[in-house]
Amino acid sequence: MSHQVVKINSIKHITHDVLQIITDKPGHLNFLPGQATEVSINQDGWKDKKRPFTFTSLPGNDYIEFTIKTYPSRKSVTNKLIELSKHDELILHEVFGAIEYKKEGVFIAGGAGITPFISIFRFLQSKNKLGSNKLIFANNTKADIILEQEFKALLGDNFINILSEESVKGYDYGQITEDFLSKHITDRSKHIYLCGPPPMMEAVEKKLDKLKVDKTHIVKEAF
Repeated sequence: MSHQVVKINSIKHITHDVLQIITDKPGHLNFLPGQATEVSINQDGWKDKKRPFTFTSLPGNDYIEFTIKTYPSRKSVTNKLIELSKHDELILHEVFGAIEYKKEGVFIAGGAGITPFISIFRFLQSKNKLGSNKLIFANNTKADIILEQEFKALLGDNFINILSEESVKGYDYGQITEDFLSKHITDRSKHIYLCGPPPMMEAVEKKLDKLKVDKTHIVKEAF
């Protein structure tokens, strides 16, 4: 698929700075849960400004969903998306992505790095294969948590939140430390799925190395 124009069917905020955009779906579009595409806006001056966004719908859905963190202070594609409305058009480009579900394990996401995991967990639920998968989700504040209620319903006690800038009862507080990882990764032979800002990922990988986690079991993609 070189490119495909799709029409927005709905667009809304699901947190203070995260948009959910639903579009129609081209009949020949294929992707795996966790994969992404480059997206541009079908308006003058924006058609060549592409940004990568993850599919958060399932491959079998008859629509496409994107869950996109916006940055209103930047003059960027995500900022422009805030101005769009129903019937506006996006341009989808090639499908790509290194995050692919292999076996049960621990998912570690930082901020918008959660997006590849949304489709994966929804897919696992659709197949009744959530198993003992665990999700560690790092954010600045509680208000930043994307789809908190959905993940709670999916994973129960296997949904662990840690907040770096806000202390909230029932939520871990601070940075992801070696002790924190050791507490939640009880089986070091399982797969680790990692996605987030590069500095966060680098720090977590160093701690995983100290915990003797097999590097070949780490599935990752920088946000």
